[in-house]
Amino acid sequence: MSSTPLRPRTTTAFFVQSAISFALSLGATVIGIAYLRESGWVRGFLAIGMLYVVTSSFTLAKCVRDRQEEGALVSRVDQARLDKLLAEQDLLRVQDH
Repeated sequence: MSSTPLRPRTTTAFFVQSAISFALSLGATVIGIAYLRESGWVRGFLAIGMLYVVTSSFTLAKCVRDRQEEGALVSRVDQARLDKLLAEQDLLRVQDH
């Protein structure tokens, strides 16, 4: 049988790095919008735009993850079919002609 894990896991360090990177970029953008020398309407419009960007990035990340998991599932099914086919074949058997 195949020894590949069912769900590949990310390391804790990668997860922490991603969370810190996201928090820093979001924080810098929020601070930038807050200190912008424009009217409240302009800053509010930019803040709503940022909210849209953040939610869209989560949606895109989920879609990418789902597509990768779907590809991994298809790959595992194909591997299982190949393993079954190879198990049914006796390659050491000598055929008489």
